[in-house]
Amino acid sequence: MSDSSAVLPGYPDPLWIQAVTLVRGEIERGILKPGMRLAPERELCQQLGISRVTLRRALGHLVEEGVLSASRGRGWYVSQTAQPRKEWPNTLESFTETAARMGLRARSEVVQNRVDPATIDQAEQLAIAPGTQLYTLERVRLLNDMPIGLDLTRMAFALAPELPSLDFGERSLYAALAEAGIEPVRADSTIEATKADDRTARHLEIDPGEPILAMHQVALNANGEPLFTSTIRYVGERYRLRTSFSRVSN
Repeated sequence: MSDSSAVLPGYPDPLWIQAVTLVRGEIERGILKPGMRLAPERELCQQLGISRVTLRRALGHLVEEGVLSASRGRGWYVSQTAQPRKEWPNTLESFTETAARMGLRARSEVVQNRVDPATIDQAEQLAIAPGTQLYTLERVRLLNDMPIGLDLTRMAFALAPELPSLDFGERSLYAALAEAGIEPVRADSTIEATKADDRTARHLEIDPGEPILAMHQVALNANGEPLFTSTIRYVGERYRLRTSFSRVSN
């Protein structure tokens, strides 16, 4: 491990998750290469400032992910097939498109698929009249059968009245909208760190109170008109968003 590697007891993530992130980061930067043996456990514990129990939990997790391999009596090795983690994009693409780009299998478990009158707040977000028929689709999104996020989407039912009859267990909502001639071109997004409530935790198979990222989006068409809103609650350790900033000259 590099000299700057250390976990922080006051940091929100559990120590073992921080250790996972640090080891994975060394692999992504090429400091730890495929086939390379990690330092002995005693040395790693000293470098990271954690107990052997915590270290072994972190390394065991990386073995389950296929990033590391263990050899009894010889130590821990970087897997020959270890690949740098592919980041989520900063372009507007569907969950299914992202999964395909990453070489993963996406599927969903539908929690809600219904039509109800829009409340005042919901109507305001979508620039429609209160009481307008509103389509609600809520899904647990999974990658390779691992729950990644809880996705709640709402839109005016009149935009695509065939949606409630479709099976969104395997199907992409974006693809279904495209077939109906609806193309979002931009999404205004807000991301906040929060904690999982009991319902969210149950669907994402985590403990209540664990950290999650909540992304609130309003998808817009080419004229800047709202098409749908979505709130996606991601498991904090299973999601990373890549973005970029540019400095404008005065």
